[in-house]
Amino acid sequence: MRESLESVFRHFPRLNERRKQKANTLSGGEQQMLAIGRALMANPKLLLLDEPSLGLSPMNVLEIGNIVRDINERGISVVLVEQNARLALGVAHEAYVLGTGSVVLAAKPRTSPTAIT
Repeated sequence: MRESLESVFRHFPRLNERRKQKANTLSGGEQQMLAIGRALMANPKLLLLDEPSLGLSPMNVLEIGNIVRDINERGISVVLVEQNARLALGVAHEAYVLGTGSVVLAAKPRTSPTAIT
């Protein structure tokens, strides 16, 4: 457990600084970091993230994107549901756009998207 906690604090040094603080007193970005950090404590093989950038400042959005990329580079698969296309495409290996419950577009972010018919 200590090793997992140290790993989370390496990702999120601000959480280490605020480790004595109650979660409801953290900023929105810090609360997102806390939620991701709690999930990482379980040493998952797959991490599901739903709108991690919702309500965050642009600076925190960039930070969350870098963290998601780093988590994936450590060997953890990530499924990211995100309305911020810039963030999602910046970290994704594959991207899908849903419209009324169906995939309407699929692409590898570094290539031109192709419509699904």
